[in-house]
Amino acid sequence: MTAVLKPLEAQFEAMTPAWLAAVVQVEQSAYEQPWTQGNFSDSLKAGYQAQLLTAGAAPNAELLGYFVAMKGVDEVHLLNITVAPAHQRQGWAHVMLDALVIWARGQGAGWLWLEVRVGNARAQAIYERYGFRHVGTRRNYYPTSTSKREDAIVMSLAL
Repeated sequence: MTAVLKPLEAQFEAMTPAWLAAVVQVEQSAYEQPWTQGNFSDSLKAGYQAQLLTAGAAPNAELLGYFVAMKGVDEVHLLNITVAPAHQRQGWAHVMLDALVIWARGQGAGWLWLEVRVGNARAQAIYERYGFRHVGTRRNYYPTSTSKREDAIVMSLAL
């Protein structure tokens, strides 16, 4: 007999300081060079758009992923988007990008920008499938575990 998986019912909610420990835990499990709690805290203090994608009801909601974006004059810059490793390859990145695009359009943005590590082919493929285009490279943009830094591919999406 094959087990039937019940689909997760997910919802968005604002990232708050109460969630930062869980966010940092996911961040550290997903990346070799993760954002710190200070990076997230600073983003919240700056008023950036920071959303969580959760499943289940509080207080036992499970963190599926999150994104942090900064609004500019007529553009939005995606600073961080992460799907918890246990929930990757299930379409949640696309769901979060949809939510970000809807929010960005509502802010009057004409463009969505991001950087992605040159070595992160999986993320690049997700962005390309979504419609982002490679528009440039930032040399030595990302830190690594060695003294050498990694380039970033700059990508944009016309809204």
